[in-house]
Amino acid sequence: MIYKEGDFVRTYLLEIPDYGSGTKALLDNLKRIAILDSNVKAERLLDPKYLTAMRLQFRERSSKILEKELPHLDEESKNTLIAILLHEMLGLGKLDFLLADDNLEEIVVNNHKDPIWIYHKEFGWLITNIFMDSEEQIQNYANIIARRGGKQITVLSPLLDTRLVTGDRANATLFPISGKGNTITIRRFRRDPWTITDFVKNHTVGADVLALIWMCMQYELNIIISGGTASGKTSFLNICLPFIQPNQRVITIEDTRELLLPDFLHWVPMTTREPNAEGKGGVSMLDLLVNSLRQRPDRIIVGETRSQKDAEVMFEAMHTGHSVYTTFHANTAE
Repeated sequence: MIYKEGDFVRTYLLEIPDYGSGTKALLDNLKRIAILDSNVKAERLLDPKYLTAMRLQFRERSSKILEKELPHLDEESKNTLIAILLHEMLGLGKLDFLLADDNLEEIVVNNHKDPIWIYHKEFGWLITNIFMDSEEQIQNYANIIARRGGKQITVLSPLLDTRLVTGDRANATLFPISGKGNTITIRRFRRDPWTITDFVKNHTVGADVLALIWMCMQYELNIIISGGTASGKTSFLNICLPFIQPNQRVITIEDTRELLLPDFLHWVPMTTREPNAEGKGGVSMLDLLVNSLRQRPDRIIVGETRSQKDAEVMFEAMHTGHSVYTTFHANTAE
């Protein structure tokens, strides 16, 4: 990170190897060979284990091809070319380099003319030295994100809210809904999930408050967690959920999967689905709530309540006599 005199914000510098037209042609050839030699199953691209296996498979084949085409290439250059190839074929290109940084919370693409912005845990908003190549590239990445999340983003449906295979939350919009160009916003979640002890150690919450919440959950009281944007509502809800007894059935209802419950809980995650271009196939939060009541739940968790309709779903769940937990966007409890 550097700060130049006259700049309003710090700059986050990322050094990505630059290559010429000859190397680009070689990489394009490697892509074609790797795709022809591989049996990629699109329906399994949502599986992180399958993606990991595909990366290893592509790496091995690319290494053999490079050894054949460029026998005198040094190991460092070969690994660099393979990494670029993997990011472009199975990832999100330059965005993958940013997603690998544990200090980042948000990665924002506003259009191809402006540099990518990031939100750093320590320094806040920073501008990067990375640009997207074109609006078409941004839209292509948005389509990749949508497909892997089981959704779609088109001119007729230009808004996307989903999650990556890694569990990070992703949002995208298309021009002209976003006036300056296509956008992508990725909320990067911590790879090692927060725990109760983490929150106590960093003084986010005291043991007495957690003891009260534990008691409330033990007696199956309803809980609403409110806070501003990026204040940690979902993270706080996540650390409280292990208080639920393992012998109770838990159903979560969300627009976008964000909640992650421990393995020892009896948990069924459910997410909404947007209708297709013909207006069919949509599954709303209310649909999921009605369906969940037939699954004999002990606890119902309605993810993020952002609209009147979501609030109606939450209170309907409370009226069924089940213990309900949710989060609200609000700066104060009042």
